Amino acid sequence: MECAPGLELRKFVAPEFVFGLGASELAAQYAQNLGARRPMLVTDQGVVDIGWAGMVEASLRAAGLDCVVFSNVTANPKDYEVMAAAEIYRDKGCDALVGLGGGSAMDCAKGVGVVQANGGNILDYEGVDTVPRALPPLVCVPTTSGSSADVSQFAIISDTKRKVKIALVSKMLVPDVSLIDPRLTATMSPDLTANTGLDALTHAIEAYVSNASAPVTDLFALEAVRLVGKHLPQAVADPSDMEARTQMCLASLDAGLAFSNAILGAVHGMAHSLGGLLDLPHGQCNAILLAPVVRFNFHSAPLRYRDIAVALGCDVPHGADNEVLDALDGALRSLNKSVGMGQTLGDLGVTREEIPRLAELAMQDPCLLTNPRKPSKADIEAIYESAL
Repeated sequence: MECAPGLELRKFVAPEFVFGLGASELAAQYAQNLGARRPMLVTDQGVVDIGWAGMVEASLRAAGLDCVVFSNVTANPKDYEVMAAAEIYRDKGCDALVGLGGGSAMDCAKGVGVVQANGGNILDYEGVDTVPRALPPLVCVPTTSGSSADVSQFAIISDTKRKVKIALVSKMLVPDVSLIDPRLTATMSPDLTANTGLDALTHAIEAYVSNASAPVTDLFALEAVRLVGKHLPQAVADPSDMEARTQMCLASLDAGLAFSNAILGAVHGMAHSLGGLLDLPHGQCNAILLAPVVRFNFHSAPLRYRDIAVALGCDVPHGADNEVLDALDGALRSLNKSVGMGQTLGDLGVTREEIPRLAELAMQDPCLLTNPRKPSKADIEAIYESAL
């Protein structure tokens, strides 16, 4: 029996989440509820230096939990970092994970859980639905608003030998709970605020035009676009504006619930290639590539991009398609510049000589499977070229 559009059988995955000021203070309570006695706190040195790691560690210890801290996580988390943490987890007899930080720390925590539950090397689990056994209990506490690793079924890990980012996609990677506390995002620098906020915008746009989108994901995606367009400039301009921070946390949550279920597209496939080969900032790569990919994709999903343009505040409800495309392209580039992200790939050190290899890696990324227009390697090379 054929179904009307939007009525097909679909699966939607999401963790329990607690949203609001003070949510991070519940980490010990949730770890205990999940049966933890010796949790591993996975974080990074920046979060340690700011003081958030010490705060969460103290709360875990105050609750009688024998916390083990692993803070050797870097941006674009590396395979060997995951394996080092997994060895400590096993040797110390840990029984749960608390991921505290941005996407890198939370993805590393997911990787540790995969290895602990399933054995082998984290690189063995590249791909979709390759994780057979459930992870140990996982509590996520995000300190950025953009990666959405705290609510997604994704983990992105850098394969340091192949110099490529691999994607793990499995419902096993959905955390047990996310504790979203806007206070913890107030210590982000303006650059990090912009990078992560534009990552959230990219998640939302790619989820909305994905060929795996659905009515539920559409609701979250469009609202995330609206929230980022309205609140990101203020969050960058005034880091202490807690209303702007809260709204950006909500945007990240909405975008994560959208893309975790609708998946992504060419922007992320190409950004993963850049991050794996050249170790470049993920959010910044997304910001640079978003407008060129929108221009490439537009005529494969013009009505959906029209919705996105309206959500960003473009006055184009009755405009011709080319007018909508120009307005949306302009709005995206203007937003980038307004938050200090007007760079090109050339500004980040990418050269024309590297483009063929970058395109080759991007073509292998699973995110391209849900892009609304199927690109060739030559198409990907042309998009990279236009972003130099």
